[in-house]
Amino acid sequence: MRKAYIVTVALFALAFSLASASDPDPLQDFCVALKDYSDSKSAVFVNGKFCKDPKLVKAEDFFFEGLNIAGNTDNKVGSNVTTVNVDTLPGLNTLGISLARIDFAPYGENPPHTHPRGTEILVVVEGTLFVGFVTSNPENRLFTKTLNKGDVFVFPIGLIHFQLNVGKTNAIAISGLSSQNAGVITIADAVFGSDPPINPDVLTKAFQLDKNVVEELQKEFGGDNY
Repeated sequence: MRKAYIVTVALFALAFSLASASDPDPLQDFCVALKDYSDSKSAVFVNGKFCKDPKLVKAEDFFFEGLNIAGNTDNKVGSNVTTVNVDTLPGLNTLGISLARIDFAPYGENPPHTHPRGTEILVVVEGTLFVGFVTSNPENRLFTKTLNKGDVFVFPIGLIHFQLNVGKTNAIAISGLSSQNAGVITIADAVFGSDPPINPDVLTKAFQLDKNVVEELQKEFGGDNY
C-alpha cells in the first residue's frame, strides 16, 4: 500500500512538473495587460500582468503594427531583434505566445543566447543563416544547420543558440516563442557585462583565461558598469 502511494505521488509530481514547463493556460478568454498601473485597483493580477477590465478592452489591445519595418543593424553584432511580446502587445497576456523579427546585416549575428521561458521556432524570410544550439551538460552537443529562404528550425527552451548571416546580403527571420515573455540572456553580455561586474578571479578560473584578458572583456561588455 505504501509503495503504491509513493508511486502515485511520484506520478503526480511528474505531471505537475510537465504542466509547469511553460506559461500556464489562461482561465478566461483573454487578459489584456494594463499599461497604466494607476488603474490597477479595479484589475486582476494574473501571470505577471494586471488584467484590464474586459469591458474596456478594444481591438487595438490585440494589434501591433510595424513588423514590416527593418530594424537598425548598425551595431557591433550586425543584427536587430524587434520583439512582439506582452510588453508591446498587451493582448498576449496569459496566451503563452510571442513573436520577433530578426534583421541581419551581411555577416551579422544574433550572438549566443538563451530564452529561459520559451522554445523558439524560426523561419527564414530572406537570406541564408547558419544556426545552431548546444545541449546541456555533460554532453554539450552542438546541432547546426544552414537555412535558406523558407526553411524552419527549432531551438528548445533554455538552450544556448545563435544565428549567423553567412550571405553577402541582408537577411530576415521571424521567430515564434512559446511564452508571452520568453526572456533573453545574451551569454557574453551576462557574463562579462553584468552589473556589478563578476569578480575577475571567478571568470579567469571558469574560462581558463589570463586575468588581463578577462578584465579587457569586462571593459568591452560592461562599459560604465566596470
